[in-house]
Parts: sequence; structure tokens; C-alpha cells
Amino acid sequence: MQNRFTEDSENADYDGDKNIMELLSPAKINLFLQVTGKRQDGYHELLMLMCCVSLYDTVSLEFGAENITVSCTAADVPEDESNLAHRAASLFLKTLNRCEGVNICIEKRIPVAAGLGGGSSNAAAVLTGMNQHCGNPFSQSELMDLGLSLGADVPFFIFGKPALASGIGEKLEAYKKIKPLKVLLIYPGFAVSTAEVYKKINLRLTNCKKELKSFRFKEGGFEADKDMCNDLETVTASQYPEITEIKALIWDQGAEGVLMSGSGSTVFGLFSDADAAELARQSLQKGNIALRNSRWKIFLADLLI
Repeated sequence: MQNRFTEDSENADYDGDKNIMELLSPAKINLFLQVTGKRQDGYHELLMLMCCVSLYDTVSLEFGAENITVSCTAADVPEDESNLAHRAASLFLKTLNRCEGVNICIEKRIPVAAGLGGGSSNAAAVLTGMNQHCGNPFSQSELMDLGLSLGADVPFFIFGKPALASGIGEKLEAYKKIKPLKVLLIYPGFAVSTAEVYKKINLRLTNCKKELKSFRFKEGGFEADKDMCNDLETVTASQYPEITEIKALIWDQGAEGVLMSGSGSTVFGLFSDADAAELARQSLQKGNIALRNSRWKIFLADLLI
């Protein structure tokens, strides 16, 4: 997979005359998430299999501004210095010792605080786009180091490929043994605090304790019907019963595997057959979602492999 933010990618557009760059900023899902321990600094050690999906925000960068500004189409996203994209731009310019600004516009499609990494993806897009605009002063590895200071998921989006992630998520190894799959995602309309979920996890009760799991991934390849597990799911589902309800609905549509992504709240199902995935989307959209809960949003995407 090409980096989703590269200027020569079909997913990026750069108008040098107008000093405007548009980048597609993808969501991610966790196909596997095992919490293996807790560090002295309070962070948790993880083992994850992560992959981007073709559900995108659009991040536009307008260069030549006096200051850093952020605007976003989603009402619940801050547009001040607390925004992760704003922080990314500030960090990049400070590290490069450049006194200039950039106007950042985020067209949101990825649900916020939903386990899909939208904010981290936006930050990665800003770092990568600004690096391209400035003549690539930082290598990919250096850019990933910058991203890590913003959030544990940011390096993955800069890495731009399916990956086995360990540590707090920053240690990445490219993973090529995933077949093309359709991804049906349902967002139940509420945000989940990642920090609160990790506070409540009981390491003695995690359900992904399979010590050779990473080696099975490496040797045999990922299989949706055998390998999907998320240690955070039990914690989030205990607070939000809709997680379990949505999982059952997607299973009923014939998915090969169903899982909550990250700390939630989005749940996804994997399908090998594109027609079956589309029929499942239509069935849920017209039936269950329309009748049961208008807050729910459904998306059909591809794994970006």
C-alpha cells in the first residue's frame, strides 16, 4: 500500500500555484488488540494488528498563512490549539525552526472518539503534508518520532501500511499477510474515552492471552474467523450494551468475523464477498438502523492493504 498521504498518490492533490494541498486521511481498525501489561509510566503494553480502511477525512493545508488555524466540519472537534492537527503543525514548524503558519481545514467523515483513530490520522496527514511542502527535511522514521510525541497511533498512520504494533503501539512491523476484505462498520453515535477504558481494564481478566498469537500471524496469515480479539471490548461493552447488540446484528448478516475497534465505540465486520457485504449494508441500513436507532451510522469500506 502506498502511504495515504504521499503527494504522488492518487489520494493526494497538491496545487503548487495556490499553495494548497489536499490529503485523504484514513481511519484504522484493530484486527487484534491484546493488552500484555502496564508500564511504570501508566501506559499499557500492547500487541496489535492494525490496518487502515477506505473511510477518509479530507485534510486541506493552505500554506503561506501568518498563523496556524484549524477549521473542521464536525461540531464536536475543537478548532483551537488543543486540536491534534494544530499541535502537529506547531510541532513540525518548531522542530524545523520556521516562523510561518498554515490554515488547516478538516472535512470530517470519520466519527470522533470512536476507536478509528481519526484525530491521529489527521495529525499524521498534517506532518506528512508539511514535510512534503518543505522538501522532505525529515525522513519517515524521524517524522514517526515526531508523531509519537503527539499520540501512540500517529506513527502508524505515517507508516502507512498494515502493521503488527507493540510497545504502546509505536513499534511497527509491516504485515503483508492480509487478504482483500470488505469492512462493514457501525458507529452507534456515542464517543468513548480511551483513557477511561484503560483505567478500568483488569489484566487478570483479559481474553486475548495467546502468547504465540503474533507468531501465528507471521507464519500463517490473518484469518478473520480465528484471529479477531480485542481485550478492551469487554470493558466498553459492559458500559455500553449497544456494542454487544451491534455485534450480534453484524454476525446475523454472515460476517466472517466481528469486533469492536480500539476502545470503541465502532464495531466492524469483515466480508470476503463484496456483494454479501453490500447486501448486509443495505439490510442493516433499511431495517435495523432505520427502525432501531437513528443515531447509528453505517459505512462500507475496504481494507487498505
